[in-house]
Amino acid sequence: MDKQKRQNLEKAGFRVGSTTDFLELSPEEEAYLEIRLEISELIRLQRKKRGWTQVQLARALGSSQSRVAKMEIGDPGTSLDLMLKELLHLGLSKQELGELLTGKLRLAPQPV
Repeated sequence: MDKQKRQNLEKAGFRVGSTTDFLELSPEEEAYLEIRLEISELIRLQRKKRGWTQVQLARALGSSQSRVAKMEIGDPGTSLDLMLKELLHLGLSKQELGELLTGKLRLAPQPV
C-alpha cells in the first residue's frame, strides 16, 4: 500500500496493519501460511511451464481438476503431503523443494 493511501485511511480512523496483525498470527503460523502459498504458486507455475491445463495435470495425477484448483489456491483442506507429491510429479527436485522450504528458492513475481 502506498504511503498516501495509508495516511488517508489512518486519518479516516482506520487502523492499518498487515494480515498477520489482523489475524493475530504467531511467527510460526505466518511462516506456515507463507510456505503453503509459495507451494501453491509453484504448483501453478510448474503446471503452466509444462503447458498443461488443470485437467491434464489432474489426469496425470489420477485426481480431479477441482483438486488441482484447490492445490493452486492453497486451500487448507488440501494436505501439504499431496501438494509436495504434486510438485515432485511436476519435476521439481528434492533439492529445489528444500530450497523452497529454506527460502533459497524465490519465485518470480507473476503478472496478474
